[in-house]
Amino acid sequence: MTKGAPVTETGVQALPPYEVGRLANAVLDSVGSVVVGKRDSLELVLAGILAGGHVLLEDLPGLGKTLTARCFAQSLGLDFRRLQFTPDLLPADVTGSFLYDQRKGDFAFRAGPVFTNMLLADEINRTPPKTQAALLEAMQEKQVSVEGVTYRLDPPFHVLATANPIEYEGTYPLPEAQLDRFLLRVSFGYPTAEEEWDVLQRRMSRRQEEAFLAPVVDSATLQSMQAALESITVEDSIGRYIVSLTAATREHASVLVGSSPRGSLALLLLARARAAMAGRDFVVPEDVKDVAVPALAHRITLRPEMWLRRVDPSFVVDEVLQATPAPASGALPTYTAG
Repeated sequence: MTKGAPVTETGVQALPPYEVGRLANAVLDSVGSVVVGKRDSLELVLAGILAGGHVLLEDLPGLGKTLTARCFAQSLGLDFRRLQFTPDLLPADVTGSFLYDQRKGDFAFRAGPVFTNMLLADEINRTPPKTQAALLEAMQEKQVSVEGVTYRLDPPFHVLATANPIEYEGTYPLPEAQLDRFLLRVSFGYPTAEEEWDVLQRRMSRRQEEAFLAPVVDSATLQSMQAALESITVEDSIGRYIVSLTAATREHASVLVGSSPRGSLALLLLARARAAMAGRDFVVPEDVKDVAVPALAHRITLRPEMWLRRVDPSFVVDEVLQATPAPASGALPTYTAG
């Protein structure tokens, strides 16, 4: 740890922003050696993790969603578990349950896969709402309650969930309340021809299907990186810009229900994470703009007629960004490297 670094209320010693930026780039380089050509999307996923949140990876099959989660867990030195969500999955399969121990003649709690640092909730929309809801307490409160007994989850705890946006048969769309628990939603998209050829070359060169990455940081260092976000300065003009963006989603003509204040908090956290990843100790308007669509689009409910016109929530956020004036950069502080 850096001598003289601030210590948070949890006792975690925060790293200076320039050190967070260095380590973040090292993690991204490591993950990018396997997940090819998706640097922008990987930066968003890492920003969500640094901000202490959960990430919904929504895209077509075969575009690297599961691989991304596993690579981040390896590079960040986190305990990782993958849970395949299926129609017959029960809440106890997620949280754990009490089982009778014949040797002791008593019931003992057997922890479920949610007791980990990074949980991959694979195809989360394939399980019924009751099982989906088993994750809500863990995602929001970082704890699990089973039969009146509450168990705290060891930090850090992050859920990376995957979902297929076009296949609806045999799926259960996530309700708005659960979508709101995800700090941001990220898509990868198809690679270019050169990127896809690079994927094939790397697969041939490693001579095996699985890719294994050495840890770049460990769990304690990640928590120190996360603690650094509390020292990132947000000018009043930036804060009011965040509020204006979120409020504008509620007034847009295509929107039935706009983003709640939780969307403003998501913008704040993610903008701070982007600043720290850039090695800065202050937020600029571009940090907010970069995360606006992934932070707000999944929190918006469109009017029914908009779906017939193939209007996407991300289009609404883009229009809000264009219509809402950003604060002048000249009013922001000048950064001096530590």
